[in-house]
Amino acid sequence: MDRLDCIKSFVRVVETGSFSAVAKELDTTQPVISKQIAALEEYLDVQLLTRSTRKLQLTQEGERFLEHCQLLLDAASEAIASVGKRQNLTGKLRVNCSLAFGQYQIIPYLKGFLSRYPDLQLDLSMSDRFVDFLEEGIDLAIRIGEVRDPNLIVHRLGVTRRVTVASVDYFRDREVPKTPADLVNHNCIVYSNLTTGSNWHFQLSSGGTIQVAVKGNLQVDSSNGVREAILSGLGIAVCPVWVLGDLIHSEELQVILKDYQPISFPIYAVYRRGRFIPAKVRCFIEYFTNEFKLNPWVSD
Repeated sequence: MDRLDCIKSFVRVVETGSFSAVAKELDTTQPVISKQIAALEEYLDVQLLTRSTRKLQLTQEGERFLEHCQLLLDAASEAIASVGKRQNLTGKLRVNCSLAFGQYQIIPYLKGFLSRYPDLQLDLSMSDRFVDFLEEGIDLAIRIGEVRDPNLIVHRLGVTRRVTVASVDYFRDREVPKTPADLVNHNCIVYSNLTTGSNWHFQLSSGGTIQVAVKGNLQVDSSNGVREAILSGLGIAVCPVWVLGDLIHSEELQVILKDYQPISFPIYAVYRRGRFIPAKVRCFIEYFTNEFKLNPWVSD
């Protein structure tokens, strides 16, 4: 049994706390992972993990061995990346992003990325729920808004600009708001995944900001849902321009409060802090950094 594969499985089992999670990640079975760990312990003649029905725990020998294993894998990745041709990237790259961002801003650019790296297998998970890097084996995530976790490294890819918008049908028998304060007289669609919730913040041309507490009979936990609610004439929403795309210029929608811009959010590529950046992560970041510079919906 290949010892390097056993070492990789051992590190991932410790990181995820689960044999089954690693088996799923490596497209194999739980017994195979268990045999790899057992083979490693037999070769070393020490117990690395203690197992119970609820959790896995490192022994003292396991803790020392884990530290060396992590250094070994980091060094191997960096050695390969330093001399290898990037076109020959192999293995699986696990990327996570929100459902709407993946649909509108990642998938349309993947043909070029995968053509450049044909031997790389991309596993793209799109979800609006919180995703834990370690538990789910994520190599890289796209995050919108500030990232404050000290264990993560961020690389700015672009910006999410937003507009205040509703359908033309919504305004047929209603007065169009002239200031953010007028929003209190309207049905507002709230994106519930924002920490600010129903408190909408606007940037003034003078440089200050104002806050308005809006109300409405609908809140949605996905940007796609907000988009469809706007198009259905259910109310006014603050929405990323990349969700709407060319619909912004259509006869269906009306952008309002153009002198009061909703606060913009940075778009980051986020990965775990380590001694080295895996080549597959670096190549993904470089590719989308360059693509987003030319993308009017997210370009800085």
